[in-house]
Amino acid sequence: MIFKRKIYEKLILWKKDTNGAKALFIEGARRIGKTTIVEEFARKEYKSYIMIDFNDAGEAVKDAFQNYLQDLDTFFMILSTEYKTTLYPRESILIFDEIQQFPKARQSIKRLVKDGRFDYVETGSLVSIRENVQDITIPSEERKIKMYPMDFEEFCWAMEEDSMAEYIRKCFADAVPLTDQFHRKAMLLYRQYLVVGGMPQSVAAYLENNRSFQRADEEKRDILALYRDDIMKIQAKYQSRVLSIFDQIPAFLSQHEKRVILSDIETGASFSKFNDTFFWLDNSMIANECFNCTDPNIGLSLNEDRTYLKCYMGDTGLLVSHAFTEAEIETEDLYRQLILGRLSINEGMIFENAVMQALVCNGYIPFFYTHYDHEKHRNDMEIDFLITNKSKTKYKIYPIEVKSAERYSITSLSKFCDKFKHRIGQAYVIDTKNYRKKDDIVYLPAYMTMCL
Repeated sequence: MIFKRKIYEKLILWKKDTNGAKALFIEGARRIGKTTIVEEFARKEYKSYIMIDFNDAGEAVKDAFQNYLQDLDTFFMILSTEYKTTLYPRESILIFDEIQQFPKARQSIKRLVKDGRFDYVETGSLVSIRENVQDITIPSEERKIKMYPMDFEEFCWAMEEDSMAEYIRKCFADAVPLTDQFHRKAMLLYRQYLVVGGMPQSVAAYLENNRSFQRADEEKRDILALYRDDIMKIQAKYQSRVLSIFDQIPAFLSQHEKRVILSDIETGASFSKFNDTFFWLDNSMIANECFNCTDPNIGLSLNEDRTYLKCYMGDTGLLVSHAFTEAEIETEDLYRQLILGRLSINEGMIFENAVMQALVCNGYIPFFYTHYDHEKHRNDMEIDFLITNKSKTKYKIYPIEVKSAERYSITSLSKFCDKFKHRIGQAYVIDTKNYRKKDDIVYLPAYMTMCL
């Protein structure tokens, strides 16, 4: 199945704005649908295209990159012959898929773009990992964008609930709740999204098999196995640490503070020792990192504490399959409990992961905040996420608390708002209830996170 994706509009904009002056470089985790959407774009928007998958490109193709870049007439003749495709100047596009498998092709972009005959799109995963770029010069003729798993709005489109997505956005813009009936429907749709996730293969399996959570789960477990295989291919000495962190993400998130506790992995471990580990997980886009901000002020990253972090899965559906075994899901009927809002454990980590995923998809770099009370010897303030409006002149921060339970307190958020009131643009609580506003705090139903 080919799904409607928001990145398609960015592809259109790139083609219009650059007119061949820059290649487009799309980076993302494995199995998020990069190849599918790029090929769909090429098929619809160009007279012809060549898709070179460097996972299985033939020797003649690789030889062309090695030996004929100085003679582009011959270079393009070889590609046209190999792929049985006629190329038309300014009407054809070449797609370099899984380019991390053949870095020489990425380096060739400078010469190919300068030639100006065709457009170029590069796609890949693990493309920023040091071992994949250490022997090449990164071309400046690239426009880079990141692609993520399907967000909730894209999931609505896949479920043929376009009108629901539009209604949610309208209610957010108008600062009004949905009708009770539509709120219940939206939450049911959102809970399906939490379970199925945003990996296109999982969504397709769900839809093509009469909304089977089991078939979606099978696809997700295949993807998790693929990620583990990628980790096992790491040549560097930190391979085992990456695997340890990856395997324990659900365990970390199931704790109250949801932080990474290195002592649970290795006795006497320090964060300096794990720098490469977290670099790999972040750049692979398998996981999303969130660091502590010690002073919520202009430029959150200027006050980040990189020894104090949370590590979320890049896709919430993958987290659900990662957190529970197949036997647990079948015997405990966990999917049904989550859909009906009756999961007694771990629901908080699922909702918080989904909020983090939505914020990252919307272009934010979220931080979190904790304050330690030395007299009480404990943290007396914990804010799940901090984002900013990125303004240089009217800089504001937006604290976000995530609540999955029906009953809860917002003591930390109230204290935070009192302490930093002049810096705050708006405080949010994200929960399972309908839209409302009370005491200057906006309460958003979880499905509205996509609107932030």
